[in-house]
Amino acid sequence: HFALIPLQLVAGFIKSPLSQKRLTQDSVELYCEAIGNPIPEIQWWFEGNEPNETYAQLWDGARQDRVKINATYNLHSTSTIYIANLTGDDSGTYECRASNDPDRNHLSKSPKVKWIRSQANVFVIERPDIQTQFTSTHGKLVLSCNLTEPHSAIDGHEWKYGDKILQTDTESSSVTTYEIEGKKEEHSGIYQCIFKTSPEIKGEINISVVPQVVAYKKSEHGNEGDTGVLTCKNPSFPPVSSWTWSRNGEQSIINGSGRYIIKSSGNKTELRILKLNIEEDTGDYQCIAINVFGTGEATVNLRVRSRLAALWPFLGIVAEVLVLVTIIFIYEKRRKPDEVLDDDDGGSAPLKSNATNHKDKNVRQRNAN
Repeated sequence: HFALIPLQLVAGFIKSPLSQKRLTQDSVELYCEAIGNPIPEIQWWFEGNEPNETYAQLWDGARQDRVKINATYNLHSTSTIYIANLTGDDSGTYECRASNDPDRNHLSKSPKVKWIRSQANVFVIERPDIQTQFTSTHGKLVLSCNLTEPHSAIDGHEWKYGDKILQTDTESSSVTTYEIEGKKEEHSGIYQCIFKTSPEIKGEINISVVPQVVAYKKSEHGNEGDTGVLTCKNPSFPPVSSWTWSRNGEQSIINGSGRYIIKSSGNKTELRILKLNIEEDTGDYQCIAINVFGTGEATVNLRVRSRLAALWPFLGIVAEVLVLVTIIFIYEKRRKPDEVLDDDDGGSAPLKSNATNHKDKNVRQRNAN
């Protein structure tokens, strides 16, 4: 009998971490992948730029929980180290080490195969200051960013609103501007200016306004006994901190009281009125939004119809059909006697003609005799 002994393969790197430049307060991610049989273990080590510093092992949760390490061991080994909120002290050499020697972590024995190593340098650069501002004059908004001390050459600029690219260029100026037609209430939000340097430098301009509340529908209709739904939203920035509803500008509506249910989440609110009543629920409802800059509101008019109101169109159609059928019936009834009279006249005419012809014929025959 022969036993199959798996061939032992010394650990080797498939992918190594790459050196990167980052700004303070940014984050960095390094990736390492190794193969071998048995599957090798991966460790991360760090050596700072100070002369007295030596390599120290990093673990998940190090540096006040700014270091996150994720490793998987399936067909081969993969490991990612993520460091958040970078500071100048995070600059240095990061080393990915891999080994599959059984004695690799033994306290007294030296491993037969040494740890293999792959290094990457991380350079953390002090974030330069960006002066941002926006002005609103003559129906136009002008946003500007000024990079006071560029750390490298500027190859262009970019303006973004969320994920949407608004403007891009290849100029090398330390100042970039973006213009918007309209009022700030129509264009509130977070705008981002990007200087294409190595690494990129980003600044933000927040155009903030009081809530610009709008109703989904200014007028809502509901049938008596059904549930009425009134909805408002706030498309402006910053988000709404709290929503309230009132009726006819006076009576404040409390969630869960009576037949009222209020559901609010972020920039949207919804008022549900159960079992609508014509006399009690018809009227104007105000949705009121509050953020750190002030208050905004919108009005929704609710009309409650009788449950029979939905039948009126159908009954109207039925009535029209009945009237039309009646008119046709009367018309046909009045027209029928005339048609019968015409038929009698037409049938008797030939008989008279024949009788006359016979009389004339008899008279001629007598004269001849």
